[in-house]
Amino acid sequence: MDKILRENVNKDFHQAKWNEPIIFELHQSGEVGVEVPQPSNEIVEAVGDGVSSLPQKMKRVNKPNLPEIGQARVLRHYVRLSQETLGSDFNVEIGQGTCTMKYIPKINELLIRNPKIMELHPLQEGSTVQGMLEIIHNLDLAMREISGMDCFSFQPSGGTQALFAMASIVRKYFEVKGEADQRNEIITTIFSHPSQAATAVVKGYKIITIHPDKNGFPDINKLKEVVSERTAGFVVANPEDTGIYNSKIKEFTKIVHDVGGICYYDQANANGLLGITRAREAGFDMCFFNLHKTFAAPHMCGGPATGALGVTEELKPYLPGPIVEKEGDQYVLNDQLEHSIGKVRLFHGVAQTILRSYAWIRALGTDGLKAVAETAVLNNNYLYSKVSKIRGVSVPYIQGQRLEQVRYSWEQLEKETGVTTEDVQRRMTDFGLHYWTSHHPYIVPQPFTLEPTESYSKADLDEYIQALEQISKEAYETPEIVKAAPQNSTIHQLIEADYLDEPSKWCISWRVYLQKVKNKKELINNH
Repeated sequence: MDKILRENVNKDFHQAKWNEPIIFELHQSGEVGVEVPQPSNEIVEAVGDGVSSLPQKMKRVNKPNLPEIGQARVLRHYVRLSQETLGSDFNVEIGQGTCTMKYIPKINELLIRNPKIMELHPLQEGSTVQGMLEIIHNLDLAMREISGMDCFSFQPSGGTQALFAMASIVRKYFEVKGEADQRNEIITTIFSHPSQAATAVVKGYKIITIHPDKNGFPDINKLKEVVSERTAGFVVANPEDTGIYNSKIKEFTKIVHDVGGICYYDQANANGLLGITRAREAGFDMCFFNLHKTFAAPHMCGGPATGALGVTEELKPYLPGPIVEKEGDQYVLNDQLEHSIGKVRLFHGVAQTILRSYAWIRALGTDGLKAVAETAVLNNNYLYSKVSKIRGVSVPYIQGQRLEQVRYSWEQLEKETGVTTEDVQRRMTDFGLHYWTSHHPYIVPQPFTLEPTESYSKADLDEYIQALEQISKEAYETPEIVKAAPQNSTIHQLIEADYLDEPSKWCISWRVYLQKVKNKKELINNH
């Protein structure tokens, strides 16, 4: 057996297990972790003592219910939690699919920990943050070159919020033209991210969904049938989440433009396109990138993220403000955009995420960015050539080259062994590897989605391939091992129907936990 996977196949991998309580349960009344300094005399003289000078409605009636814990126990708590978690710095993280998990250069983490960055405040005067504003402006210029757009806003806090901003721009654009009531439809595709349809619905649009043709491409004939004077916009990911790239996308945008609609582009899957193709040449009026995916800033459990939203010159007046512009030798925040949709978040972007991405782009340069795309596509197609041959695996739609990811199917495995993609997902954790199925709707049956990015070596890919081969072998020979997984993890199988699908039982904060659960014993018994 190949030594790459030998330890994992022999089940030497065990996730660390500490039976760690949540931090509120570690509370010890009177225990102190840090002494908060008293304000200096100068501050007291300038703004008061911080209590008596506050309006009455801003004063707390009771102290915040925060845990009291010493530093040493705080450190042990979070180190133990980190050991119980799989992550991109710990394992081969190609199984997160469309989330584009890649290596984050550690030197960039040092940059963002500089006090000059960490101690920035979003309400500082522009004259005191010229360095950060220059970085934002320079990243804007770089993103223009990468996409062909004319101006970028970094205010959206992620991809879904950028999609919401673009749907808002479409709405505002047609309001200004006096066509908002007439143009009430947004067209998207079934393999595009569900947030595309969801954000347009929030803006009051009717959604028309284009399904794929026999090869998995959006059906261009269906698009021709549904466009009309009611069409406000067309939103699509390309490549879509199957990894299939529609090389005829310019024909699609022309069809929509011919009836007066706006085309906007979800470029969350742009890792295989950098330096090769751009949104402008594909005919788009707007696009967004996830800095926390394509441009090497960490996801960090859902944040902080940034959705870089770019538009053509015609749509620049509609951007959420403020945007950073250069006036002479000064950088300024311009929030006087004529038709701005307003803010989509309170402050302007996430400075640390913007700095990481800017440093990554500058380090790679033009040739390096193109090499990222080429390597990502090479890695994906090597993985595709191997995984597609595993017993029980199929790859729906067009066969042959894919772009930067593939949505595979275990449909055959499930029919022949009863082992589902969720079973395989749980078993992969026993090898110290992560694996993602798909977002809904499950158009591909028993799906799993892999995206190796440019970060992983052939040895890394081979380790992942061998884990899938081993699980397929187990499914056909000893399926009970797979169906009872995880074997080596910190947790047992969750009964999803009991809790995950019933919001009334969710406890998303300590306060809600105390309200819904009388004591911990009751919670354990319910499980």
